[in-house]
Amino acid sequence: MSKRALITGVTGQDGSYLAELLLSKGYEVAGMVRRASTENFERIEHLRDRLTLLQGDLLDPFSLIRVLEQTRPDEIYNLAAMSFVPTSWSQPTLTGEFTALGVTRLLDAVRLVCPKSRFYQASSSEQYGKVREVPQTELTPFYPRSPYAVAKVYGHYITVNYRESYGLFAVSGILFNHESPRRGLEFVTRKITDGVARIKRGLAKDLKLGNLDSCRDWGFAGDYVRAMWLMLQQPRADDYVIATGESHSVREFCEIAFARAGLDWAAHVATDPRYMRPAEVDHLIGNPAKARAALGWTPEVDFRGLVGMMVDADIARLSGAPGA
Repeated sequence: MSKRALITGVTGQDGSYLAELLLSKGYEVAGMVRRASTENFERIEHLRDRLTLLQGDLLDPFSLIRVLEQTRPDEIYNLAAMSFVPTSWSQPTLTGEFTALGVTRLLDAVRLVCPKSRFYQASSSEQYGKVREVPQTELTPFYPRSPYAVAKVYGHYITVNYRESYGLFAVSGILFNHESPRRGLEFVTRKITDGVARIKRGLAKDLKLGNLDSCRDWGFAGDYVRAMWLMLQQPRADDYVIATGESHSVREFCEIAFARAGLDWAAHVATDPRYMRPAEVDHLIGNPAKARAALGWTPEVDFRGLVGMMVDADIARLSGAPGA
């Protein structure tokens, strides 16, 4: 009998890659989507006929109970959140409702409806914020530097609390930045690769960015969803850092991305104070040793390969190439 999985945030970058992975493993996959006046199923359009989509909302506990009763999942992946860090400053309360209290509502629904289900919570490297040590591990103290990160810290610890209080198989994956051609255009990596493609195609002349010295540990989303799945296959629930263990600056990302298109980044990139954060997170780099040892997980796509993949996809998209 095939396993059943429920993915919240199924229409996002990670949700679409995770749905692909689970379907390839023979799962029945249900996705929870919010009711909206306009639907955005672009990332899962190629999977629509193989997914069961159900309406639910992290703000509405009764809708969560109903979705769980309808699906009775073996595995639950909570990927839904207010996920764009800059927005969390302009909408801090709503960010807390979705990204913090929304986790509690879902965990409580799991406790009531399907306490034997295995639960994955999407934690974030943003929780480390003003980092206490380099690289960061599962034991590094959190120092969140945005309303989003503060909410993610709450979501992380409420997952630990429900595991320890109610015996749920509930894990948090502390995922460092992970990108892909499906990344939203508002994120800096996709903003860069889309900008490169526009300049290459003659649709733009320059690209304005914020802090070029900001460093991140960037990996490929397709690799990272595999780690999520592996966490729920273990005999014991535990939390893991998922990262490449390498750090690169926004400037490096620009250099490689523009070079991929045969362009000189310095001739096109300018900094704009509008894109600076009120409180910057300067140097995130994860230590994935625990995940490597316990899960047998290692990333397959390296940094240069990731940047190239994203640039190629955006150039193809703007060229109107088939499959773009």
